[in-house]
Amino acid sequence: MQASYFLKKRLSTALFIIILLAITAGAVILTGFDFMAGFASIPKAAEWGITQFYPTAESLDKLPDILDKLLETIMLSIASTTIAGGAAVILAVLGSKTMQVHVIFSVICRGIASVFRNIDVSAWSLILLFSFGQHVLTGFFALFFVSFGFLTRAFTETIDEVSSHAVEALKAAGAGYFTIVFRSVIPSAIPRKLSWVLFMMETNIRSATLVGILTGTGIGFSFDLYYKSFNYHAASLVVICIVATILAIEFVSNTIRRMIL
Repeated sequence: MQASYFLKKRLSTALFIIILLAITAGAVILTGFDFMAGFASIPKAAEWGITQFYPTAESLDKLPDILDKLLETIMLSIASTTIAGGAAVILAVLGSKTMQVHVIFSVICRGIASVFRNIDVSAWSLILLFSFGQHVLTGFFALFFVSFGFLTRAFTETIDEVSSHAVEALKAAGAGYFTIVFRSVIPSAIPRKLSWVLFMMETNIRSATLVGILTGTGIGFSFDLYYKSFNYHAASLVVICIVATILAIEFVSNTIRRMIL
């Protein structure tokens, strides 16, 4: 019996690997990708990066403008994440299995979160570009919509995980709906919710660079402008500032998460 189980498991694993390899081979054939040419281009790409893509004394003159755009991107990411987190708390409470008003309403809330989450931030940027043009609001709403969908899903699962026993106890004691929400559901889930908000904030700062390239705002626009004008030294300085900022924010975020969890 046990041998038969392991045999079936090995066969299913082998079948999965074969299917994955077949899909990969099909993709390579359809796209005309050449592995050998790709590997052969690595030395030339590395040589170009070493000889062209580095900051110079002249590019450092642009550092104040780069830092200004970087600060704008960070503030945009923080604002979109925190506002999305506040809105997500409401939808998560109404959509959770623990505190749902009605099963249909819960399904609707989860469906709304799924739609916002599964449309990529680049797609949102292009969709909103037609409405707001190249404006900071385009980037804000693109990050807000994705953050809202993701955080609603994360908050919903968090509420269902950490609040079920306390909610049952309060219901048995005769507590009302809003009393349970504000005295039990939200307080008990706050540490994990803050952790998810910090994670989303990190993600949005990374995504904001791509959003800026698409919408013509923030640090992404600066990189796109310098790169397309062949000012690779200034573009490399932008990349260094972005990487340093992401690493610093990740360090701070991880430190805060260790303190609250």
